[in-house]
Amino acid sequence: MRNLTRRDALKFSGAAAALLPATLTAQQPKARQQHTPIPQWEIFELTLQGPATGNPFMEVDLSADFRLGYRSVHVPGFYDGEGNYKVRFMPDTVGEWTYTTASNNASLTGKTGSFTVTKPFPNAHGPIVVHNAQHFSYADGTPYFPFGTTSYAWIHQSEALQQQTLATLMSAPFNKIRMCIFPKHYEYNHNEPPFYPFPRNGTTNDYTRFDPHFFAHLEQRILDLQKLNIEADLILFHPYDRWGYQSMSPETDAFYLRYVVARLGAYRNVWWSMANEWDFMKQKTLADFDRLFHVLEAADAHHHLRSIHHGTIMYDYGHPWITHASLQTDEFDKAPQWLAAYKKPVIFDECKYEGNLNRRWGNISAAEMTRRFWLGVINGCYVTHGETYLPETEEAFNEDTTPTLWWSHGGTLHGESSAAIAQLRKLVEESAPIPNARMGFFAQDKPYYLNATVYGGADGKQAQTILYFMDEHQPIWYEFPLPEGTFTAELIDPLTTTATPVPGTHTGKTKIRMKVKSRQALRFRRV
Repeated sequence: MRNLTRRDALKFSGAAAALLPATLTAQQPKARQQHTPIPQWEIFELTLQGPATGNPFMEVDLSADFRLGYRSVHVPGFYDGEGNYKVRFMPDTVGEWTYTTASNNASLTGKTGSFTVTKPFPNAHGPIVVHNAQHFSYADGTPYFPFGTTSYAWIHQSEALQQQTLATLMSAPFNKIRMCIFPKHYEYNHNEPPFYPFPRNGTTNDYTRFDPHFFAHLEQRILDLQKLNIEADLILFHPYDRWGYQSMSPETDAFYLRYVVARLGAYRNVWWSMANEWDFMKQKTLADFDRLFHVLEAADAHHHLRSIHHGTIMYDYGHPWITHASLQTDEFDKAPQWLAAYKKPVIFDECKYEGNLNRRWGNISAAEMTRRFWLGVINGCYVTHGETYLPETEEAFNEDTTPTLWWSHGGTLHGESSAAIAQLRKLVEESAPIPNARMGFFAQDKPYYLNATVYGGADGKQAQTILYFMDEHQPIWYEFPLPEGTFTAELIDPLTTTATPVPGTHTGKTKIRMKVKSRQALRFRRV
């Protein structure tokens, strides 16, 4: 065949097009659907109508590619029941975004649209990210210091109790809460939850589909926390279970993870905790958890923080898919070596609980809980609170009763450590104001800064604030080595939450008279 000229080629293509079915020749790019503008870090939700017969949870795949300029973000979608399919996306950049859907169902694929992302709301700073290796900030650079609490099964209680929990959190000092997605069966945890993640017939779970009502309820609680500026540290698996969730097959584990991430990944206040006490889940191996992290990481288009909590066998937090260490221990003296080894933030997520249970893990005093928060902060780490108080009544000794314990059910706080934790959080946040880029810098040059953490500056010499904690030592005076510059000083009593200014200003090696009592603190601030 001779070479075609451009005119011949046009004639040929036109003749060939005339022979094609009308449905193909009539195809033109469809007009993009223009959506309402949304602020940065809020949720863009695309809802499409599709098949409701069969099992859409397993049979229908849906995703969307979101584009801004040359950047593309692939986001999995999910089935929300009653023929409704959704894709949720949290845009992290201001501008004009477009999307195109893809699906194995013709009614869902090829949908296009656009929306404008505007400046964020004043109180929205984005998801939490790792900052300066061992600390955290919001996505916009605003410092974030986790002062968390624990309420494992609070979303599985009555609505009245959940509302009481939210009311308590409104005035509490906590900005993170550890909570389970699955219900929990353990000591003092025997109630049946109002919702189940999978449809349930008697004692049998249907692992081939999900209950959208369960997830809608969970989403509402996450939004409730977001309004309170509280991060939801979501525990994905745990061993305390009578419903069968800890022994699901590897295929069901992955099916569950992908669905959870597709539904919840666009909420900016979500963290992923792969498991609570992973090593107590005897049906799963270490390799299983490694594999599940790969599933989680691949599914999460929004790259939320990821960790795992241990019982006695510590997970290797050096793995690249781990963003921070989540520890169950009170060995604060080992914090420097863990920070050096992992080069990641370290959170003592369980260092025992303030309470009066007949268990070692649930009966430390308020003073000791306060001390542990200070030891964590002084060592450049973070600590999570928990409370387990039984009422001091005869009913508390009756095994048939189920008391409301904050650590699992939520409700109200009865302990005394929260006021001291509030004071410490305030001290820390004042010590690293915006736009200080070096927040929470831990001085590694001990003993020059003995029992101290340094804020501001690339090293101790540029310190803006130095926070000391004397722990069990009670000197009548102490000579504090200050870097070059002039500082003010305050004596702080964590147990009474008082702060007393020390008269004058201080330079060089400065001698401060102190009260003869343990667990005192001092704060030096550069003038």
